[in-house]
Amino acid sequence: MSTVIGPLHVRRSAFIDASPDRVWHEFETTARVKAWLNLGHTLHQIELRVGGAVDFSVEIDGENRHFGGSVLVLEPGREMTLAINWRAPHASPVSTFWTFRLTPLYEGTLVELFHHGFERLGREAGPDLDGYEAGWQVRHLSALRAIVESAG
Repeated sequence: MSTVIGPLHVRRSAFIDASPDRVWHEFETTARVKAWLNLGHTLHQIELRVGGAVDFSVEIDGENRHFGGSVLVLEPGREMTLAINWRAPHASPVSTFWTFRLTPLYEGTLVELFHHGFERLGREAGPDLDGYEAGWQVRHLSALRAIVESAG
């Protein structure tokens, strides 16, 4: 069952000329995920199972800030959803979510990255959405495409 994406979300997408099963191969181990997701921030840990821990860090204003949470959905060949929140002292009252969704399209796969759940933040939803909308790029999905398509 696919994760419901709320009305306040950031979406980035890429078409990859390979089957969803081939694309999903790059979601199967921590090393493979790091190869394409470890851009702009550092992926320290991802336990690829429902309930597994996720830990990232990024440098902001000279400070190394950690964020992460847990794997909520792991449907091979289809979807991975993570609960994400900053660690104290920067934590929000509730987590937002990252969903990676793979959809067969033509002879390849549409890969979508959603950062969503901002409506859960109440009055902070607008500024947070604006900030992440400006910050997310397609570089992670471009790196994923390059890895998959170069492997043939």
